Amino acid sequence: MNPKYELRIPKDRVAILIGKNGKIKRRLERLAQCKIKVNSKEGDVIIEGEDPLKAYVLVSVVKAIGRGFNPQIAEKLFDEDCCFEIISIKDYSGKSKNKEQRLKGRVIGEKGKTRRLMEEITQTRICVYGKTIGIIGEVERVNVARKGVEDLLKGSRHGPVYKKCYERLKEVQ
Repeated sequence: MNPKYELRIPKDRVAILIGKNGKIKRRLERLAQCKIKVNSKEGDVIIEGEDPLKAYVLVSVVKAIGRGFNPQIAEKLFDEDCCFEIISIKDYSGKSKNKEQRLKGRVIGEKGKTRRLMEEITQTRICVYGKTIGIIGEVERVNVARKGVEDLLKGSRHGPVYKKCYERLKEVQ
């Protein structure tokens, strides 16, 4: 029996998943050797394929696109050395909308500087979308980036967080 995965992505990300004239969807289906069915009105996505591992990886790719990543970056997840992590901002903000916005701002930084610096230091890709922060990259690097982002969300100052990320990367290399 072929594995079947059902998931939901935000409606505003459905067009990105499908791509112009279905180009992105077809490319993902070809790469994963799976079928993707999309309900554009609800954001429901069904993935079916013969290879359970490829279907499962495709689920991660679709989730990454749903969490704000560009499809070309999400495709990196087909590389077995790469992984995708999601951090919920709500875990750090409680129910406060103001605190949630402030925390997003801490991770993004002025004109995106903090996010770009964290990406450069850890050689990962970071996307802040909605109430989540997604990270894509090599497993060890994603772990370092996740710890750095969590430190920022907990209120640590930016400079020491960058320094800690450099130190953590030296340990894993």
